[in-house]
Amino acid sequence: MDFSFSPSELGFAETARAWLEANLPAAWRRDHCWTRVEDPMWLTVARDWQRRLFDGGWAAISWPREQGGRGATVVERWFFDQALDQVGAPRPPAQSYVDLIGPALLAHGTPAQRQRFLTPMVNGDELWCQGFSEPGAGSDLASLRTRAERRGDEYVVNGQKVWTSHADIADRCFLLCRTDADGPKHKGLSLLLVDMKTPGITVRPLRQMTDDAEFCEVFFEDVRVPAENLLGAPGAGWGIAMGIVQHERGPMWTFGCGAADLLEVVAGLAEGPDAALLERTGHLVSEGHAIDLLGVRATLKRLSGTEPGATGSVRKVVGMRYAQRIAEQCWALSGAEGAVYGSRWSRAVLFTRALTIGGGTTDVQLNIIGERLLGLPRDPAPGG
Repeated sequence: MDFSFSPSELGFAETARAWLEANLPAAWRRDHCWTRVEDPMWLTVARDWQRRLFDGGWAAISWPREQGGRGATVVERWFFDQALDQVGAPRPPAQSYVDLIGPALLAHGTPAQRQRFLTPMVNGDELWCQGFSEPGAGSDLASLRTRAERRGDEYVVNGQKVWTSHADIADRCFLLCRTDADGPKHKGLSLLLVDMKTPGITVRPLRQMTDDAEFCEVFFEDVRVPAENLLGAPGAGWGIAMGIVQHERGPMWTFGCGAADLLEVVAGLAEGPDAALLERTGHLVSEGHAIDLLGVRATLKRLSGTEPGATGSVRKVVGMRYAQRIAEQCWALSGAEGAVYGSRWSRAVLFTRALTIGGGTTDVQLNIIGERLLGLPRDPAPGG
């Protein structure tokens, strides 16, 4: 497989890095904004950073220009992610839903939906959350029980979601719910675009072992959603959701810490690294490059018109484990500072535990890899 890049792509990478270097305030570097903290300034900085990216043409860069993007190729988008890591920039707060619900809106949204939702999504005016997982319906998403009943020009939603990132500050939610209780479970689902300020929505943050409350549980009680906010056709939600999940697991998945972070920590050691540490660092950096190439492979598949498929699951599994090992190594090297609860790397070690579940559990990803790449038979049903 050809991993070489064109002069225009390399030029794009240089332009992206130069812009980030010139426009990223020192106080907004990722070592100061490692993850969300319960500080009123966090949301202000997040929105300001997103607005700055939008004004510079770097928000949703793979979207069409007329929709606030840059018209960048998937390879160029990959280079932009590399540049964010190289300069220590925080991930744009809109990046996850720009990659998740954004392509779904571009592909399935009506002209009115695209006009209403896309620009506020990328300029920082409206933050989104993803309403997929439920108690008892995480890995087996098709078993979800949140109902949306059509009544005239509205859907009335009742149910519960859980592990909904940033639901407490989100302005909108893309909500997977059941609109047909009688058909097969994969075919009775639809996707609604919900205003989180609608009466009947209750959000309860869940305290994590990092002492943050990034995840939330969300309750819907007779929540009325205009029927015009249905994305795609009724019952088409499963196919749209699977496209979203492929982005979540695939080439655009980011793990929060990587080789650049490790090299920064090693370079900052007061006494300098010994030979054994240099060897371990070299192995981890090399492994990081290999994982990056998996991302390139998935990217090239998309450019050829095919979905990454199980390749995204491979990268999710190995990337998750890699991020955990990087965090552990950096924590071990941070000395007394790392022993303080709430320090950057102690929190990173705790946070990366969640990657085992986020974007699809490791067991589910291994099943996908075994069945779709290795041709292994499916596990028989219990008692079968």
